[in-house]
Amino acid sequence: MNESDQTHARADHDLEMVIGRLLQIGVLIAGAVVLAGGVALLVHQGGAIANFSVFAGEPPTLSTLTGVVSGAWHLHPAQVIQLGLILLIATPVARVAFTLVAFWVQRDRFYVGVTALVLALLLYGLIWGRG
Repeated sequence: MNESDQTHARADHDLEMVIGRLLQIGVLIAGAVVLAGGVALLVHQGGAIANFSVFAGEPPTLSTLTGVVSGAWHLHPAQVIQLGLILLIATPVARVAFTLVAFWVQRDRFYVGVTALVLALLLYGLIWGRG
């Protein structure tokens, strides 16, 4: 293996380490936010008895991004949990976006195209997808 190949292999390894660290940090932050919201929810509403005889949908503060962020900003436990779940979903999306930038910097047009397609499909599914 010549020096150029070794340098390229080292750069690939460093990139993989950064991407791995990004995923670890994202999952740890999301988990900490969910845990904090869960503890707060149990402290404030842990003794409440659930009423399963009447169905009530979730309020917009739990089903819209602005409602979740606003409620989490005001430390409402359910919205804090929801924010943690959004962060958990955003972690692999951030990984794909970071990988796209890395391929762009490396001028690897094929993988830029493939990664851009994957990112576009992820964002399409998150924004306009229906369950």
